[in-house]
Amino acid sequence: MKLILSSALLMVLLPACFTTPAHSATINGQYYVPLANWAGANGLITFWLRRGEEVATTNRTTRLVFDKDSNTAEINGVNVALSFPLAVDKGAPLIAQFDLDNAVRPLLFPSRYIEPKKITTICLDPGHGGKDTGNRVGGLFGRNEKAYTLPLALELRDQLTKAGFKVILTRNSDTFVELPARPAIANKAGADLFVSLHFNATPNGLNEVAGPETYCITPVGAASSNAQGEGADHGATTANRVEKQSLLFAYQIQKSLVQNLGVNDRSVRRARFAVLRDAQMPAILIEGGYMSNPTEGKKIYDAAWRRQMAAAIVKGILAYQKVTAPAISPSTPVKNKVPAAMTPAPNQRSGNSSSFGGTPMRRSG
Repeated sequence: MKLILSSALLMVLLPACFTTPAHSATINGQYYVPLANWAGANGLITFWLRRGEEVATTNRTTRLVFDKDSNTAEINGVNVALSFPLAVDKGAPLIAQFDLDNAVRPLLFPSRYIEPKKITTICLDPGHGGKDTGNRVGGLFGRNEKAYTLPLALELRDQLTKAGFKVILTRNSDTFVELPARPAIANKAGADLFVSLHFNATPNGLNEVAGPETYCITPVGAASSNAQGEGADHGATTANRVEKQSLLFAYQIQKSLVQNLGVNDRSVRRARFAVLRDAQMPAILIEGGYMSNPTEGKKIYDAAWRRQMAAAIVKGILAYQKVTAPAISPSTPVKNKVPAAMTPAPNQRSGNSSSFGGTPMRRSG
């Protein structure tokens, strides 16, 4: 006779796997603590989904899922990049204290880290422009990324304005804007949020790699998620002053994109992109999907799909405002005034690529 256990019963029985006291450890120079100990102290239970490989920690409102040796965690249904992989020692899952402090806790307990602040002005940064075409798909006479980031930004501007926000753009035509000038425009305007808009591409896995990625600044002491990003020895940037706000902002945007568009979740990621490093406000870079994917590319080129994407971003911004300041709503709609885009002298841009499956052709900064 076979004994069939329900998932509810498994949640009761499997935590027994962690009743043996687990100990902290230093692994590759990082301080790790037992996941079950931290979870228990925060009202969560921990159990194996796949023994020795995949572990979950949950309660009625929270569900975290980790894979052994993986730098990605699922936090309440959204994939989030960790700075260090989950480890398993003598059957006990261990998590880096660094990730608890810089990824898990800020997302689960935002009110402990973020002062309420009303969002009034949002700076939108349409990626590339002018001589900088961004990703190019289909050869010399194919599709250029810059041709789709600007229409997305203009659509998003209109929707945000209707929602009651003031909106500025780093460019409103096909012009080249230096990377450092983009956050500088937001800083000068006193913007409350900065959103850089891009679309991705990869030379590999054209039919498999798809879905949005949302980036925020890398914490001090960690390497960036993108393969060509700076390592853990990189110093603090201006953006690190509000890194936890940026993380929560990126999380809410990624969640909204995935849920409202029904697309593959390529995760919240960390990078020290030039357009993020100098931002004085919560700042993110959205990769809205892969132009190189035949199916997703067609959607990106379609104005109706970009309208849906803009609506999802608006919902993400409203969700971020609700979490950070529940009693605050946008001001009444005001007439939007978009300043002329700044076009400083040309400068080199440094490329980056992702290490999360598929190799994007480049990225800003």
